[in-house]
Amino acid sequence: MAKQKFYVVWVGKQPGIYTNWGDCQLQVNQYTGAKFKAFESRAEAEKAYAQGWKSYWGQQSQGKTGPSSRVNNSTKASAADPGEIDYNSISVDVGTRGNPGPVEYKGVDTRTGDVIFSCGPISKGTNNLGEFLAIVHALAYLKKIGSSKTVYSDSVNAMKWVREKKVVSTLVRDASTKEIWDLVDRAEHWLRTNSYDNKVLKWQTKSWGEIKADYGRK
Repeated sequence: MAKQKFYVVWVGKQPGIYTNWGDCQLQVNQYTGAKFKAFESRAEAEKAYAQGWKSYWGQQSQGKTGPSSRVNNSTKASAADPGEIDYNSISVDVGTRGNPGPVEYKGVDTRTGDVIFSCGPISKGTNNLGEFLAIVHALAYLKKIGSSKTVYSDSVNAMKWVREKKVVSTLVRDASTKEIWDLVDRAEHWLRTNSYDNKVLKWQTKSWGEIKADYGRK
């Protein structure tokens, strides 16, 4: 069973503490400048909500003093300032039922949460392969419409594969995985034969909460 998480919404339609991502997402979708973050315990969430977003939102590397210095180790942001979310972007994520297992993915407008594209379910694959396909799908879509929007993903592996234009996966190629491997081969070919200037950035889950395209299956 997935561990319970608590979602603090400091700035949103109805600020507060929420116990599931779906309820949190309702408060931040289509809300400009929303500020929210996931915590591992209710106590951490209550403390963070009371202290305010400035204590938890990208203050660590800016040399500022005050509330941000009181963040404890379990909730401290990384030394690198995650900065602000670029809402003029597409966020992608994968939903799986087992790993490997059936895979689906989608790309959404980061500001509104509206679904821009979706694919699946693909009969059998892995989370990282699905993430890779989602990023390439987003890049191909943006190139087609002539957009320089950023693409957000929360998969470090998939982003690495996109940069290298090559997937490295232990998933066996056989009849049961032919569907996803055919898609991966096509995606690799697209990367080798196309250029793009879109940024592909890591979604900073610890600072920003779950990615907007999240399927809520954790």
